[in-house]
Amino acid sequence: MRKDAALVSSLFLAAALIIPATKSWTQPQGEPARKAPYDAVQAAQTPREVARTRPEQQKNQHDNSDLFMATKAEPSSTAFKNQPDEGKILGFDFYRDPLDAKKPMTTFQEVYQKDVADKPKVMATQRRLLEMRYNLKPNLSPDVKMTRGKPIAVGPTALLAQGTSWERLAAMSPEQIRSGDLFPYPPLPHPKQVSGGQVFPQIQIDMFPRLQRFDVDFDIPDAFLPELPPAIFLQNRPELGDVSRGEVVSINNFYRLFKDLLTPVQLDGLRMLVTPFPQEEFNPTDDRKSPQASLGVACLDCHVNGHTTAQFHLSPDIRPQERRFRLDTVSLRGLFNQQLHSSKRSLRSVEDFTEFEQRTAYFNGDEIHAAKKGMNILSRVQVSHMAQMQNMFDVPPAPKLDPAGYLVPGKATQAEMAGQNIFFGKGKCGTCHPTPFYLDHQMHDLQMERFTREPGDGPIKTFTLRGIKESPPYMHDGRCFTLEDTVKFFNLVLGLKLSAEEETNLVAFLRVL
Repeated sequence: MRKDAALVSSLFLAAALIIPATKSWTQPQGEPARKAPYDAVQAAQTPREVARTRPEQQKNQHDNSDLFMATKAEPSSTAFKNQPDEGKILGFDFYRDPLDAKKPMTTFQEVYQKDVADKPKVMATQRRLLEMRYNLKPNLSPDVKMTRGKPIAVGPTALLAQGTSWERLAAMSPEQIRSGDLFPYPPLPHPKQVSGGQVFPQIQIDMFPRLQRFDVDFDIPDAFLPELPPAIFLQNRPELGDVSRGEVVSINNFYRLFKDLLTPVQLDGLRMLVTPFPQEEFNPTDDRKSPQASLGVACLDCHVNGHTTAQFHLSPDIRPQERRFRLDTVSLRGLFNQQLHSSKRSLRSVEDFTEFEQRTAYFNGDEIHAAKKGMNILSRVQVSHMAQMQNMFDVPPAPKLDPAGYLVPGKATQAEMAGQNIFFGKGKCGTCHPTPFYLDHQMHDLQMERFTREPGDGPIKTFTLRGIKESPPYMHDGRCFTLEDTVKFFNLVLGLKLSAEEETNLVAFLRVL
């Protein structure tokens, strides 16, 4: 038994620390892989092996016995033998048993071993699904880049059913598309719906190995994701431009980077935003999906640099589990101008959103499970500090737009000007995305059940289009990998009948917002 325990412990340690690094698409051939930076959070939660030279350090027979198992506990009364089940709870105990355990007394080791064994099949299934739906070989723009230089991927990437064309689809009614199962952008599922939860892209895990899950991996290729690190723009210091200095902000460097840029209140809010707290999959309990017990994740693990790297989870606002939909992490850029928060809950302040997410252990909408994993009750003072910091994150500069949010004719190309006309005219985009922030602070229902065989998602909040080229993939579940995919999506859903040239011009306009 002692030998088995040591083996399992070694497996956990290896899974947590010896995670193979993947080469980034930006890494030149022949260049040695960069070593991940020091991570204080990882160091704080990683056990150290020490030489056991002292007698009290040695495990004895008592230490290794099974006396500590719940099934071996001696009853407090011999009279229990005459009571139902001899006074024992033989069924599930919420606090003791892992979530979705198939039998009482399930151990973490059993869950871990099963999930690790199932993972290759889970990811192979998701890969086949993506290959059926998309062309996963990226076509990178030679001239359009994100702020720090990552080229954007050009689409459309959706694969059409044999014998179907975009023109034919545009001429069909929603009922015809649905009956033929021809809609090219059905809901994008979580790779493992039964577990759900937050999944981080590999390029971020390479930097912060503590974010690795043992049951599921990220599925969308890196070329279709935002930059890492993303640029940071502060609305209190617009003259500085990108203030990230090429670093991912974390507990290790936030003070050095921002002590001369932020007020003490904002800096304290940033401290809270980079402090990890127990989360649905990253926590100390047997419900976790990290090999080692975890301190949790920080707000800016997901909203990296106040932006996103397309991490996804499940909407917390729907039950049962199979009805919840995949939900991408949104950018915090421009939060100061937004009056509506959360895709479904319609929370009216960032303070309310911050407090609710902390109290329900991030993204599960469930205080019952949060209490088990580590409910975090923040004071309203701390919440206000976090909100003040979040409200500092600005959108990228748009030098071709005037203060009212329209193109400056002398700076825009002919295609961009034509795209603007389509945006506010035939394309109907300006209905939900008005200037100057390209956001209407409303929730809208696209009634997607008209086109797909899945139930619709109902009203979902509108997101700002400022800086949109830096936030792929698109839609609430990331089903549209590129801006071209997104234009194709709305051309069908809204029945716009855009020509190929009009679609191209509309994309050109979206790129400069």
